[in-house]
Amino acid sequence: MDIAIIIILICGLIFYTGGAIGIIRLPDFYTRLHPAGKLDTTGLVFTMGALAFHTAGSFSLNELMTTLKIILIVVFVFITSPTAIHAIVDAAVRAGLKPWSKRIITKYDLGD
Repeated sequence: MDIAIIIILICGLIFYTGGAIGIIRLPDFYTRLHPAGKLDTTGLVFTMGALAFHTAGSFSLNELMTTLKIILIVVFVFITSPTAIHAIVDAAVRAGLKPWSKRIITKYDLGD
């Protein structure tokens, strides 16, 4: 059981690392929100799933209640994270933030 928990934790760590790299490497606000929303939520699911497996080792009422609370936290974050990302993107669109485009700037664009 401990090996399975370690493997699930490593999977969560891989998703967290991918999200951090995506936030650093991607070029603009909109593309940076994608790894922030998707990979961090997936990393949380794996990490909290491993924690739920760890606490459900014996079948006492206290440990089962803790496991149920962890599952409810995962469900709550799984619902609210995409909703929050959507609200942030909507606010950026309303504020007039333009998406990144791969355009080469010439000397004519600078107004020389």
